[in-house]
Amino acid sequence: MLRGRVPVGLMSPVVAPEKHDTNTMGPKEVELILVKEQNGVQFTSSTLVAPAQTNPSGVERETWGSRIDFLLSVIGFAVDLANVWRFPYLCYKNGGGAFLVPYMFFMVIAGMPLFYMELALGQYNREGAAGVWKICPIFKGVGFTVILISLYVGFYYNVIISWALFYLFSSFTSELPWVHCNNSWNSDNCSEWAFNSSTNDTHMSTPAQEYFRRGVLHIQDSTGIDDLGRPRWQLTSCLGVVVVLLYFSLWKGVKTSGKVVWITATMPYVVLTVLLIRGVTLPGAIDGIKAYLSVDFHRLCDAKVWIEAATQICFSLGVGFGVLIAFSSYNKFNNNCYRDAIITSSINSLTSFFSGFVVFSFLGYMSHKHNVPLDKVARDGVGLVFVIYPEAIATLPGSSVWAVIFFFMLLTLGIDSAMGGMESVITGLIDEFKCLQKHRELFTLFIVVSTFLTSLFCVTNGGMYVFTLLDHFAAGTSILFGVLIEAIGIAWFYGVDRFSDDIEEMIGHRPGLYWRLCWKFVSPCFLLFMVVVSFTTYNPPKYDNYQYPMWANLLGWCLAISSMIMVPLYAIYKLCTLKGTFCDRLAYAITPETEHHLVDNGEVRQFTLRHWVVV
Repeated sequence: MLRGRVPVGLMSPVVAPEKHDTNTMGPKEVELILVKEQNGVQFTSSTLVAPAQTNPSGVERETWGSRIDFLLSVIGFAVDLANVWRFPYLCYKNGGGAFLVPYMFFMVIAGMPLFYMELALGQYNREGAAGVWKICPIFKGVGFTVILISLYVGFYYNVIISWALFYLFSSFTSELPWVHCNNSWNSDNCSEWAFNSSTNDTHMSTPAQEYFRRGVLHIQDSTGIDDLGRPRWQLTSCLGVVVVLLYFSLWKGVKTSGKVVWITATMPYVVLTVLLIRGVTLPGAIDGIKAYLSVDFHRLCDAKVWIEAATQICFSLGVGFGVLIAFSSYNKFNNNCYRDAIITSSINSLTSFFSGFVVFSFLGYMSHKHNVPLDKVARDGVGLVFVIYPEAIATLPGSSVWAVIFFFMLLTLGIDSAMGGMESVITGLIDEFKCLQKHRELFTLFIVVSTFLTSLFCVTNGGMYVFTLLDHFAAGTSILFGVLIEAIGIAWFYGVDRFSDDIEEMIGHRPGLYWRLCWKFVSPCFLLFMVVVSFTTYNPPKYDNYQYPMWANLLGWCLAISSMIMVPLYAIYKLCTLKGTFCDRLAYAITPETEHHLVDNGEVRQFTLRHWVVV
């Protein structure tokens, strides 16, 4: 049997009529199959097949080894440390089970639609966060915005992983170092009974608190952000190990990272289940879980509860970092991105809810053990996973084993999320600057080393002040702004109807009216509301009682603005580099690059009323 492939353009129109498609994914091919029978008669059959998809540079685009690799990568990125230390506390603080009402409401009207939108955008255009904006060139600046945000987050997120690694190494001892107050780093205020209600001195601290602040961070050796000191070699070494792990997980692209997530994305579920089984057997655990699930519908009358639910949705799913776009760009063209969006976003929310049982079983135990109200031990953020949880684990039989298990879970939770952020940066820039495609290994090395060098500021004696500043400004208002511009660019300028056609071309059916209405109206309004709330409720950063100087606040705002300003800067650049009248330049700037020939003929969809009103 003979097989051959020739471009459609070389065949007779009778065999395969040429179809002009402005959304072309590349020329289609006809596969000729010649079957020679024994009587010498040849029968020829032909079928249309999709060619190997390549980038404009001619380099074939890599694809995931399997669909499971992609799903685990997305889940691993979206399910991160915040699922453990943020959501359970918010749920407890804002009415328990009643908090699920606004949370699920915003998940349905904004979270899932935006998640679906980014997966479809990346899969159809098969490029990173900047390259996908060939569908509306004037908005390419938002691609650079999300790339910068991912880079900034990497500066401090890797430091959290290095803390977890430091705790992991410290757990390989017969007695955990945060149990007693007789260590070299302890102060006179250290007390093993600091949680006890009979202790009225608010300056007293537990061994676990002092171990984190004084034994790990050494913040007692710094007076503030203007007194950082040198990087501490212990944390620097841990940070170096994290960077090495990230490099060898990313250097070959999704073929290697897709295998790493089989461990990093699944291990947290195993550990969470083990910890839950152990946690519910502890005294007071049931009381903690009851407090977690207690329903107070009166809290729903408080606007702050709804704002916190909306904020949690915005940040927990990971939209706006360019990661979902980068990951889905390595999918096969006809992959069912709709199904993947529903599965992965649902798993993310269920993981947050499930982790609450684990967290509050141990918090209930701590409350019972120290005979104090649950409010006194319940907290979120780094204080939960590096102070409260280690202290609870230290009281268990075989505490070192449980500590190793817990901090290994934190390590895996952090690594795959950090991998996603770095992949967003690498894919986004490689796809935009084609000369880097043949040097991915070197470029990946450059990115991770740059991240490592910047992160050194966070592992100094005063590194926690830098960490808090970055955490406050790097991905707050700027990420909400980025997703808002992204939603407007796709739903209004590119067009919901056109975007729906793209999805139909991939998965065989158009998104329903619900999804189109969310993309066109609901999600942009939701994001605009969140941006306004973010500005109006702004509070300057602080760490404990430390107030940042004015110059530090200005530096933080410069960091936030540096990513957001890419949107107007690139729009101005694009308009200035195009030729013709202002209307001509605007027409080219808002029209997909594959339709510029229509602009030459005076056909601009965005200049028609139908484009703006159709859903």
